[in-house]
Amino acid sequence: MTDKDRVDLLLDRYGETYARQAGIRLADRPQPLYQLLVLVKLLSTRISADVAVAAARELFEAGLTSPRAMVDSDEHTRWHALARGHYIRYGGPAVAQLAAGAQLLLDRWGGDLRRMHGAAYGDQEALRASLIEFPGIGPTGADIYLREVQAIWPDVRPYLDERVTAAAKAVHLPSSPDRLARLVPPNQLPELAAAVLRGAHDKSLTTA
Repeated sequence: MTDKDRVDLLLDRYGETYARQAGIRLADRPQPLYQLLVLVKLLSTRISADVAVAAARELFEAGLTSPRAMVDSDEHTRWHALARGHYIRYGGPAVAQLAAGAQLLLDRWGGDLRRMHGAAYGDQEALRASLIEFPGIGPTGADIYLREVQAIWPDVRPYLDERVTAAAKAVHLPSSPDRLARLVPPNQLPELAAAVLRGAHDKSLTTA
């Protein structure tokens, strides 16, 4: 099987991004960029990705799609939305962290993550450091955000962190970020990263 064939198979099986699963129409606009931040915060705990995605969807259904809406919401609204998504174990801390993160975004970046992006001048590490400042988002969460947002922030590409390159090696693809990136069009890098990470758990791909 050629690298191209393997990539096509991976994308077909596992190429759905977290943003797409959560119903986020990712674009370089304040609302979807914030929704991705919320999703990443929920993914940053030891909980299944499916539960985090479901909880994000419930928050968005409750109208909490902007930092102002999140700050203005009461704790009960946030808690019940998370509970409907079965985000129970870490729901307590998340209720506070979501509000604190939204307030930080309003105070530091005027509620617009494009300002954070612009201030980094294409520096991946600067962006990563800024993301880690949000409550509940650590290095892993920052990596998830940058993997997904590279679809619309070209200066971030290729963002294929060590988890992705290790997974690529496991599924018999190049482990060099540059070589791996050349296997798909630039705007498909988020799907490739998602597919490789999930495919690394598929024995039919790691043993072939």
